[in-house]
Amino acid sequence: MTTHALPEADWAAWQNSWDRQQEEYLPDREERFRVMLEMTEALVGPAPKVLDLACGTGSISDRLLQRMPRASTVGVDRDPALLTIARGTFAEDPRARFLTVDLSDPDWTGALSEHAPFDAVLTATALHWMRTEPLRTLYGQLAGLVREGGVFMNADHMPDESTPRINAAVHTYEETRRRQRTGEGRLDWGGWWAALAEDPALGKVAAERFALFGNPSEVRHDHNNEEFQDAGWHAATLRDAGFAEARAVWASPTDALVLGLR
Repeated sequence: MTTHALPEADWAAWQNSWDRQQEEYLPDREERFRVMLEMTEALVGPAPKVLDLACGTGSISDRLLQRMPRASTVGVDRDPALLTIARGTFAEDPRARFLTVDLSDPDWTGALSEHAPFDAVLTATALHWMRTEPLRTLYGQLAGLVREGGVFMNADHMPDESTPRINAAVHTYEETRRRQRTGEGRLDWGGWWAALAEDPALGKVAAERFALFGNPSEVRHDHNNEEFQDAGWHAATLRDAGFAEARAVWASPTDALVLGLR
């Protein structure tokens, strides 16, 4: 487990840099966050206890606490570098805490026993790392962490394979746009990690991350690129897992936000 002792780093600068890098791939990122938080407030009120699942640098937690000051959040992730940034960012905020949790561990929910159940479990652009059957198992585990009447929301890549020509056109358009912006000096995924590794304060946790997952600046694909599920699969699987209702509440040409209500 990564130590909670924090290095001296410019946390706000790294948060901003992470947001800009993510927006290179997700130009509608803030829109999905807006809908996610509106649905949270609509269904469980303005002071929810939230699990920020696969939280990364705490992007959801940050927007949640700005929008709903009476909320609280527990962020879980396995990435030591991103968790270090999250912990540094929220070090003075008692409403947020962050735990090192491996979602592939069959007993990972035990780390949350003192915090569960949650009013809402929220995640974005993270669970596409998981293949179909592990994700099905995860959804079953999540049902036990959400209180009756609570919600789970996942905003992620959920392609519709029934429209191959549309998908191909969107892919070509987005790749062209990304290449243009990278050529203008914007950091892409690999470039962001290379920059993090060069920060004297964060080089150690970056190396720890690379030992776990590989170095994104050296590996072209460090994500699952073989198994993606469409929004219908996510909704049906959530219902099978014990959610009373589930459907998409937002969509882009490539992504969707699926909500499950317990």
